Amino acid sequence: MTTLRGMTWEHPRGYDCQVAAAKEYARRTGVDVQWEYRSLQAFADEPIAGLAVRYDLLVIDHPHVPLAAAEGLLAPLDGAGHDEELAALANDAVGNSHASYAHDGHQYGLATDSAAQVAVHRPDLLPTPPTDWDGVLELAREGRVLWPTKPIDAYSSLCTLAANRGTPVAAEPGRFLAADDAGAVLDLMHRLAERVPEWCLAANPIEVAEALAGDGPWAYVPLAYGYTNYSRRGFRTHRLKYVDIPAGPRGVAGSQLGGAGIAVSAYTRELDAARAYAVWLASPEVQNGVYYDAGGQPGYASSWDDDRLNEDSWDFFRGTRQTLEDAWVRPRTAGYMEFQDVVSPWVTATLQGELTDAELVRRANALAERLLGER
Repeated sequence: MTTLRGMTWEHPRGYDCQVAAAKEYARRTGVDVQWEYRSLQAFADEPIAGLAVRYDLLVIDHPHVPLAAAEGLLAPLDGAGHDEELAALANDAVGNSHASYAHDGHQYGLATDSAAQVAVHRPDLLPTPPTDWDGVLELAREGRVLWPTKPIDAYSSLCTLAANRGTPVAAEPGRFLAADDAGAVLDLMHRLAERVPEWCLAANPIEVAEALAGDGPWAYVPLAYGYTNYSRRGFRTHRLKYVDIPAGPRGVAGSQLGGAGIAVSAYTRELDAARAYAVWLASPEVQNGVYYDAGGQPGYASSWDDDRLNEDSWDFFRGTRQTLEDAWVRPRTAGYMEFQDVVSPWVTATLQGELTDAELVRRANALAERLLGER
């Protein structure tokens, strides 16, 4: 029996769905795929190099692709007998999710999980959520809003708000943001941070969703990566409903694209088998079936349009689709992940008052000049 080893991330959306899909694949083909997981934080920032040596299949965050491709860590999926399936998946993309795993003319991953920062509320406590930032701030003043601002999430919110203003981070090579553009974004972030619980400064989207789905007073989150699990019956005490982000200058455009994709290690000794599994996992049949049913969050439009999946998830997919379609893709440079890792703690420190807005901008621009000067 052919055996493949895979590494994903720790959550039913990341792990349980992979295990269930692997069991079905073994039943059909005899190929055994054994999955392990790492933490959500490690998923966001752990280098691919060490993982690629140890595993055949990797579930990765798409900003890792440019550096991983440059270092020869991932195997291209194209040109290996699956081009027809890859073309079909490209045509079935949700926004730029599929394209975000392509680099320099090759496809290095498949968007088996699509996500962006979206809004979420408790309909039993807040039947009609705010649709703009004035409404969000007013609700936050009442003590009813949560917002994940752990460093990577605070940074993600900054990127979302900047892109929504039409001034995305690193729009010019070697530059983070102009001082005036950063100031407008940080002003909104400071006002919101002052009105949410202090523990949010150390919280990620999962922890905030858990609190929102519990018995506390909170009813709304304006920016957090979406998780269909919390919209399904019986997952937690209270169901959550995900919707588009609050409208800003560009409507609901600019949310930072996230999600997760299946990739194949360039070091695998079972290259054909690993590629075949990756393409199978991304297929509509699997995404709409065993993958979703075991807690996965499908990545392609055929699933996002599916009536059964939307009914089961309280219209998670249709309710956030516009945000996904207009999401912002992080810079496609080899130095970007290092830039993100270094700047993220500075953003949370700024919200805590440990760093001034001006110092954050100065440091980030200096780092961008060093790491993001070329495209």
